[in-house]
Amino acid sequence: MILPPIAVQAAQVLTLLLLSPLLTGCIARAEAVIAGKRGPSIFQTYRDILKFFRKQALTPEPSSWIFRTAPYVACACYATIATLIPVLTTYPLPGATYGDILGGAFLFALAGFATALAGIDSGSQYADIGSSRATMVGILVEPTLIFVFFSVAFITGTDLPYAMNAALRHSWANVLRPAHVLATAAFFMMLLVDTGRIPIESSSATIEFGMIDDARWFEHSGPWMALFKWGSSMKQFLLYTIFVNVLLLPVGLSSDGSIQSVAFAIVTLFAKMLLVGVIVVAIETTFAKLRLYKITEFIGTGLLVAILAIFAFVVGVG
Repeated sequence: MILPPIAVQAAQVLTLLLLSPLLTGCIARAEAVIAGKRGPSIFQTYRDILKFFRKQALTPEPSSWIFRTAPYVACACYATIATLIPVLTTYPLPGATYGDILGGAFLFALAGFATALAGIDSGSQYADIGSSRATMVGILVEPTLIFVFFSVAFITGTDLPYAMNAALRHSWANVLRPAHVLATAAFFMMLLVDTGRIPIESSSATIEFGMIDDARWFEHSGPWMALFKWGSSMKQFLLYTIFVNVLLLPVGLSSDGSIQSVAFAIVTLFAKMLLVGVIVVAIETTFAKLRLYKITEFIGTGLLVAILAIFAFVVGVG
């Protein structure tokens, strides 16, 4: 049975909404197992989200409508990004051509801006510190991602995610080109930063000094906190999807929209994400954390790798 394109598009969004907490839970469980602990259930993230949905939402006195609407804006941005990138199919679905890879990056930036603004609007010192740190990281990461996307666009001849996937899928020589390898490595470094992994901080840290993203949510509670936690899992899921379906392993997607191929694409996508998650966990548990002020050096190294990717393309290496 062939599904209509709008149904497949809905399946992409539902895959993001339903499987992103499971990915977070699997990574948390793998971290605990490697550390020699029993660890939480892989479904713990679902339980946390449901727990917050059942709690009362409290609003700080200094806050405004920005504080209340930010969680919805962030989640809406992440759900929209899922319609622009190849999550399950090799062909573009309705609305997929409304934005290119930079359009998706702008939606990521809008979600981060809304979250940071809500942290500042709360009036909490910890949330304010987390917002300023997250904004600083975003300013440093964005130039690197722009160079990465430009490199891949030069190699594939397009800036549309679906077209990038098709170009790389039909020519593995492009995947193995030095410029593309360097761009993929730079994106992976930024993925570590954006998901709060080594070597910047621990994603599960509870001390103020090591918190960046989570500190912005200090004053949120109830359903708003649930949406932020859900959005954090969705952001990680989307970054992993771009990494595996656009840059690294652009295979295993549905080409005809049949129920069987879409189901296979969901299983394949999650398997590829688990593989990347194991690598991330191995890095996180192997290397010592860097101090917070070292973040600029790490991101600067990623920027240098991205610039080398452009250079490798221009001079025709490989």
